[in-house]
Amino acid sequence: MTIKIAIADDMDLAREGMKTILRGRDDFQVVGTYHLLSDMLDALGKLRPDVILLGDRLEPEIDVLTLLERVKAAAPRARIIILSNLVEGLIVHDLLMRGVMGYLYKFDPLSLYLVEAIQNVVRGQPYLSPSSNSAYLLAMQTGEGDWQIDAEAREILRQIAEGHRLQEIAYIRHIPIRRVYCICERLRRRFGAETNMQLMALVAREGFVS
Repeated sequence: MTIKIAIADDMDLAREGMKTILRGRDDFQVVGTYHLLSDMLDALGKLRPDVILLGDRLEPEIDVLTLLERVKAAAPRARIIILSNLVEGLIVHDLLMRGVMGYLYKFDPLSLYLVEAIQNVVRGQPYLSPSSNSAYLLAMQTGEGDWQIDAEAREILRQIAEGHRLQEIAYIRHIPIRRVYCICERLRRRFGAETNMQLMALVAREGFVS
């Protein structure tokens, strides 16, 4: 059985590196490489890849959870492996809960782990590279993994980043101010921030806001 693989990453070196690792294997076929989300979404219907190697900053203007939702909508049967320069255990948890099958930290040597990751996810087995796995296990010990960053929380993050006060967000979204405060408190705990300003710096680093 030949495994069809699509590669999508904003970095040229990352795409070429993955192609080099996979080159020459009779059981793998790279069916497309992309540096723009729009190009990949247009092609996925025809390509029908078994595995998508997806860089988490492929579309810098959207967060990784939104990126995942768009790719899954275009290729619902594909196994998705996220590749990232960040290794944050709770992000890994959120992605696994939303159907991601693998997470590879780019500073782990992909030459050692990429082929194994693809083989595992095709068999229906999740795969985390060593640094990702360590961060994930550590994060699960905190107990914060029970709460995921949902669409409402992401929208509130976006509105805070745009400069709206919490009272304004409650008015705009037609929800009680207490709910906005509650979500912000959970987000601060989630990212380990003491203030909303620190929260914004942390979520920007992880790509949730521009």
